[in-house]
Amino acid sequence: MDYGHRLEFGAFITPTAADPMAPVALARVADASGLDLATFQDHPYQPSFLDAWTLMSFVAAQTERIRIAPNVLNVPLRPPAVLAGAAASLDLLSGGRFDLGLGAGGFWDAIESMGAPRLSPAESVVALEEAIDIIRGLWNTGERGGLFADGEFHHVRGAKRGPRPAHEIPILIGALKPRMLRLIGRKGDGWLPSMAYLQPGDLAKGNTVIDEAAASVGRDPHEIRRLLNIGAGPSSTQPWAEELAQLTLEHGTSTFIVMGDDPNLLAHFGQEVAPAVRELVSAERARHGTGEASTRSTIALSRRRDGIDYDGVPEGLAAIEPGDFAYSEVSSTYMRGGAPGIILQPETAEQVAAAVAFARRHPGIPLSTRSGGHGISGRSTNDGGIVIDLRRMNDIEVIDHDRRLVRIGPGARWMEVAAALGEFGWALSSGDYGGVGVGGLATAGGIGWLAREHGLTIDHLRAAEIVLADGSIKRADASTNPDLFWAVRGAGANIGIVTSFEFEVSEVGEIGWAQLSFDASDTAAFLEGWGALVEAAPRDLTAFLILGGRRPGQPQVATMMAVVDSPDPDTIIDRLNPFAQLAPLLQQFVQLSTYARVMANADHGPQSGAGEPLASSALLDHITPEFAQAAERMLEAGGSYFFQLRSVGGAVADIGDDETAYAHRAANFSVVAFGAQPERFNALWQDLAEHARGLYLSFETSLRPERIGEAFPPATLARLREIKATVDPDGVFADNFAITTG
Repeated sequence: MDYGHRLEFGAFITPTAADPMAPVALARVADASGLDLATFQDHPYQPSFLDAWTLMSFVAAQTERIRIAPNVLNVPLRPPAVLAGAAASLDLLSGGRFDLGLGAGGFWDAIESMGAPRLSPAESVVALEEAIDIIRGLWNTGERGGLFADGEFHHVRGAKRGPRPAHEIPILIGALKPRMLRLIGRKGDGWLPSMAYLQPGDLAKGNTVIDEAAASVGRDPHEIRRLLNIGAGPSSTQPWAEELAQLTLEHGTSTFIVMGDDPNLLAHFGQEVAPAVRELVSAERARHGTGEASTRSTIALSRRRDGIDYDGVPEGLAAIEPGDFAYSEVSSTYMRGGAPGIILQPETAEQVAAAVAFARRHPGIPLSTRSGGHGISGRSTNDGGIVIDLRRMNDIEVIDHDRRLVRIGPGARWMEVAAALGEFGWALSSGDYGGVGVGGLATAGGIGWLAREHGLTIDHLRAAEIVLADGSIKRADASTNPDLFWAVRGAGANIGIVTSFEFEVSEVGEIGWAQLSFDASDTAAFLEGWGALVEAAPRDLTAFLILGGRRPGQPQVATMMAVVDSPDPDTIIDRLNPFAQLAPLLQQFVQLSTYARVMANADHGPQSGAGEPLASSALLDHITPEFAQAAERMLEAGGSYFFQLRSVGGAVADIGDDETAYAHRAANFSVVAFGAQPERFNALWQDLAEHARGLYLSFETSLRPERIGEAFPPATLARLREIKATVDPDGVFADNFAITTG
């Protein structure tokens, strides 16, 4: 039977040590000829062969697109826990171009000679099954805690999971006998026999055994690919193509791997035979109405959430479902655990529009939009809903060098932006953490290390491309759709999805970067003094201050991090000296750096938050004695484990309150506090908030209705509601600080 799998073609290359570059050259030919796989034997006991793993790693570095696979690995001589890490590493290094072929071992005299214990045929199958479970368990980094397995032949006791492969590595199993075939049906992703060892009728019999075993554990037999190592066929293309097409249509073989170390054979197989087979099979499938096999397993399909039309996802739009390999890496945000029903990952504005249209066909299903997923509010994920994830829209390009005008995608991260702009001696003030996505910050405000000198991130925005709720794609700037342009700068999440930003960036060379830690045991006095020094400082200094809960018997530590926008050491020291006199210094670090290096403080790993974050935000004109005392009470009571003050003012206040939807221009400070116990935290925060005003959207987790009025002053909110009523009357975009039109 035809299982409907996409056809693939590969090469079976001898790993000869006599001419070590010969197999590498053959792999390059296979790559250039359009083949899908380059595979290699693994016989560690064979001294005339290169080590398969070393060879595969070298070949991966020497090729561009072809996948690499062992055909097949000798598992008795390769401990599964080590093998899991090696396979994942090669997959990561090759950009997801590794498939894992496994075998139970066949030449036991040779295997035993290298130190592995001899196993019976039945024992070798058990050992291979245990190895597969360990390998998959160590790849499953979404599962918390170490891996424990106490098998008959393989043991791990709390082994740490990871690294996670770049893609869901298929496990292909070389097998002929019933025990191994049943294992494939239960645990394998593909059957990989060699035609030379098959007798007439063996393919049909093998498929039957695999299918029955798959069905016995609730798997769809169509999940399992059928591969075949073959010898060279007829010299003429068409007869060979007809032979292979017949194997596909009658026995479901969908991957053909030709054995032979002849570059002409590989070129012929990839350039002529493969296209001919595809044409023949495609015609027959069309004639018989054979559907394509699902790319998702039965288990994956069972994890779909109710109410979502998974089959209605627009063609070409990447989608990740709860049962998919990548789901655990995209389901949560930095601080909030999520379980969305589907994550859509568009690459163009048109695909964003299609994603919005898809979401609108699901009224009542939550919709969230995400750029980097770092946002403290955590509203860029949900439970059971739709997430439009913009990470693939991450281009950074200079569109006018003389004007320092750049176009940036919403999915880029600020450390990437800083690095790209730094090559020109430019910078764009952004937040304090390089892992933050552009889209969220650049529509909320952007209080960063250069704020007092260069303003907020939104102050440098010159134009934006926006997808509205009705699917239309609009450009917004000072003259085109000016209301949209006004709203995007401070309330963009309510208006639409920005698909590109045009910024006018600043010339910024070397800067001073400082970290000073103080004994701030007299917390209120320290905070009040620190605030006065910040306000008195020249604009070229922007400083942030972090305090944690006080520990018994230890001083209250306050850590100031500051940027001085100057390459002059004397200027840097002059700006910092007043702070050094404020309280006893516990530690100090000052250096000349660049904005790009300061922002290079994040990794590229996935966000892995759990639970619900608890954070509140406020803005204040001055650090008054009353505010300082309330902050001290909160810290003394253990209400906040992370308390941060960010300096604003300066250039931020040069823009009028009514010029952007961010209307708190007079504030000199932004404050955010994180807590763990809601009742105590909220009570202490309320005491503090009485001495502040407003709030900053990105740092607020509360869903209190009145917070909308705190985020937007009356005149600002009224204008936003008018715009909202025009561009999003149905409230499609309501995931973060939803503005109602009523």
